Amino acid sequence: MSTDTGLGVAAFVVLPLLVAVAVLASRSAQLRHDKGIVTAAVRAVLQLALVGAVVGFALQTIWGALAFVLVMLTVATITSTRRLQSTAVVPGQLAYCAVAIGGSACVVLLLLILPGVVPRNPETILPMGGIIIGGAMNATTLAGRRLLHEYGARFGEYEAALSIGLMPPDAFKLVAGPTAGDALLPALDQTRTVGLVTLPGAFVGMVLGGASPTAAAALQLVVLLGLIAAEAIAILVTTELLARAALPDGRTVSS
Repeated sequence: MSTDTGLGVAAFVVLPLLVAVAVLASRSAQLRHDKGIVTAAVRAVLQLALVGAVVGFALQTIWGALAFVLVMLTVATITSTRRLQSTAVVPGQLAYCAVAIGGSACVVLLLLILPGVVPRNPETILPMGGIIIGGAMNATTLAGRRLLHEYGARFGEYEAALSIGLMPPDAFKLVAGPTAGDALLPALDQTRTVGLVTLPGAFVGMVLGGASPTAAAALQLVVLLGLIAAEAIAILVTTELLARAALPDGRTVSS
């Protein structure tokens, strides 16, 4: 009974308060994300309510779980593409994001599922797919935005590199490439500090579900290293694809 009461208080009092605090902080720091915070919160409520009704069906079969993972991949691709287009519009951007996110997620998921590192059942495939795709999406978005911003900020250096004979992909990677690595920092820091600063969801969920701390730690290690691998691949693919893309004039790139 006390658990239900606490959830009710959180849902109707604390959560709106947290959104208000985030909006105030955004305004104070002039982050220009006031509307985005409110929109994200409302969408999260609606989407989680919808997912709660759909996941039960998706978990009944392997094919249902895979179909839901495909929906996740589609939404992740669209989300990342929109973020990159707010910095610069590059022809083929949607396909680039799909390849970066989908390719990296597929590599990692196949390495985990085919050898049996994680169970081959809908209850595992669905959440694992969501975690890996989400990490690849974040890495693609962060890497893409950093690459395009650096390309625009140092466009003069890019042109200078071309003038001395470098091919466009080499010039792009010389000027902007090193900044893409920043996209991997959140995953690296999370892994370095796991157990000391944070207790991630997979670990806590398994322990609360009755699993031993050792088994929970093993699964969490798989998740963390899988995320690092997927995000590193996504950053690599994003860098290579943008380096070979028909880039706009760097002076038109938004900061």
